Amino acid sequence: MLMFSMSTSIDGFVTDREGGFDWAAPDDELFRFHHDEVATLGAYLLGRRLYETMLVWENDPTVRETDDGAEFADIWTALPKVVFSRTLDAVQGNARLARGSVAAEVTRALEATDRAVSIGGAELAGQAIELGLVDELRVYRCPVIAGGGTPHLPAVAQVQRFELVETRRFAQVVYERYRQAPAD
Repeated sequence: MLMFSMSTSIDGFVTDREGGFDWAAPDDELFRFHHDEVATLGAYLLGRRLYETMLVWENDPTVRETDDGAEFADIWTALPKVVFSRTLDAVQGNARLARGSVAAEVTRALEATDRAVSIGGAELAGQAIELGLVDELRVYRCPVIAGGGTPHLPAVAQVQRFELVETRRFAQVVYERYRQAPAD
């Protein structure tokens, strides 16, 4: 199962016009929820910007100053990652650069594990969505109107139907989980 899990503004952006997303910082309860989600994964496919953002969990010792931070860092560093980039020549830790197409790398990742695989970075996930490869969308809707920036979801050529299978409210964030609807 391939999932796309990301925080978004009410108006559907993952970053604001300046590339900021500080409004998406999780509180302790939401951080533990993310932690539990990542702990179930067999691999993570990500774009360069998300990879660089998440490097803090690989090489910044200050993230280990709390028990939750240390535990998440352990889970993240152990997780196999595939990084899609046109500019990087090398990646760190338990990661490798993608050499194939999005479809080929998704297939390879899914075949290598019996667990769910996540794809992250709006542009990369958008490509997988356009190809019809994403089985689940996990949306963390934050109480902010960004007014522009990086869109959460791509414009698609054909309607793709999903069904709402779970919702949960955190202090300020609403979690929505959608599963690809069966074909009629």
